[in-house]
Amino acid sequence: MFGVLPAQASPGPQSDRHALPLGPPGLTETRTTTTLQPGVTLTRIVRGGEDRALRWTVEVSIPGGDTSPDPDAPPTALKDRASADELAAELEQDGFRARVEEVTTPKTADYAGGTLGWRVRVGSFDSQAAATSERTRLRTAGYTGSAVYTGWDGDTTDRGPWRVDVLTIDPRRFRGSLEASYGPDLENRETTSELADAAGATAAVNAGFFVLDPRAGAPGDPAGVGVYDGRLLSEPVSGRPGLVVHDDGRRTEITRFTWRGRVTGRGTTAHLSGVNRVPGLIRNCGGNAGDFPTSSPLHDVTCTNADELVAFTPDYGRRTPQGEGVEAVLDAHDRVVELRSPRGGTLPPGGSSLQATGRRVAELTALARVGDPLKVRTTLLDGQGRRVPTSPRTDILNAGPELVRDGRLHVTPATDGMVRPDDPSFYYGWVHKRNPRTLAGVDAAGRTVLVTADGRSTNALGLSIAESAGVARALGLRDAVNLDGGGSTTLVADGAVLNTPSDAAGERPVGDALLILPRRN
Repeated sequence: MFGVLPAQASPGPQSDRHALPLGPPGLTETRTTTTLQPGVTLTRIVRGGEDRALRWTVEVSIPGGDTSPDPDAPPTALKDRASADELAAELEQDGFRARVEEVTTPKTADYAGGTLGWRVRVGSFDSQAAATSERTRLRTAGYTGSAVYTGWDGDTTDRGPWRVDVLTIDPRRFRGSLEASYGPDLENRETTSELADAAGATAAVNAGFFVLDPRAGAPGDPAGVGVYDGRLLSEPVSGRPGLVVHDDGRRTEITRFTWRGRVTGRGTTAHLSGVNRVPGLIRNCGGNAGDFPTSSPLHDVTCTNADELVAFTPDYGRRTPQGEGVEAVLDAHDRVVELRSPRGGTLPPGGSSLQATGRRVAELTALARVGDPLKVRTTLLDGQGRRVPTSPRTDILNAGPELVRDGRLHVTPATDGMVRPDDPSFYYGWVHKRNPRTLAGVDAAGRTVLVTADGRSTNALGLSIAESAGVARALGLRDAVNLDGGGSTTLVADGAVLNTPSDAAGERPVGDALLILPRRN
């Protein structure tokens, strides 16, 4: 359910010419627009309604099988046709009514699309409870799978419903500020509503991707570029886009980033591997040569490298990560006050540190002597290798894929690491299927637009990435990008969570959020 809107809201139907490109033409669509503060509006869009053609079913995981190109592969949602047919035949022999379905996906700016693979489903039910009961029966027979709603498949004939919220910040009238916040420190997570409450925000949405699993680093750490108040506190996933907010929201753009980091001491210079992250763990990859399995972006994968040099600022947290290696601890004047091994511990007031692992230990030890200064420099670069200037009024949040460029659909899952040729099930679940989404961009009038779409329920189908791009363009965005979605998607306004986060536990703690703040006196 949506939250209660202020009394001054004025709902009305939307003509199909300006409607969202979701489902067939002619669906009912209502929009309710509310002014939250001067220059900031919230528009709530409901499109379509109950679709009796949509059903619950059980999607059965497909083993590698003797006919699969990789017989040892673990069970997944999609496989080759032969493996799917083999599983369906086994299910039929065990008394289940199975069907094999081909999954095709649309072409994007950098991906050919076409057939992703084949899935196997059992049954067609009018309730989740009935599908869950069938899943239990399948598990008893030795199969694995999940109960799914066919409205999440992304079929263009589905009739909804869709529930979308749109925050629009007009720089001509906006007198507040638009700022990114990661909370008290980078290494821990807070909910979007907690970050909004702490700052006294009028409204907020969740922002960039972040580490969730402690095995992938420090939960809450941005998984890509993070610039806050003009300071680079998390390095980019090389070549991936970021949402750039200049001058408190008066100028917003989308840029692809790389970076360069160096530490200088005793007349020599060493390159940095990262900033404010656990050494050896590179979430979403896109790091340096020597990273395993790749130095290219690879979404939701943690690449590794045993030989790293990582800089830490006081923003990281109360203690730096512990582990083998060496750490040069610097005071507030950038002088080395301690070399500690193993690494990890507290920092002096206003101090920082550098941690080295593997073969980089000898390099740092040669640079750092107690009492000597060390100079750390980081430079943010755009896709052409040019330096990106920042000011204390610049925030940059990691994102991907792109959705709209120069007013045209421009969806980039391959460039941004969402395409895995050996694992079509990832693309199927993350890009192709409908999920909750958070989007951001700028329109031709220079207005910053933040969008959330609820999903993973029968009351809100969610959006595929292709649908997200279509929605962004229909809302008039000249440039748009996808932010973190799924259970992270949250919109807060006037102290309340107005959307319906999809996690069973409710609102998910996140790495950072984008806050709309009132005018400061």
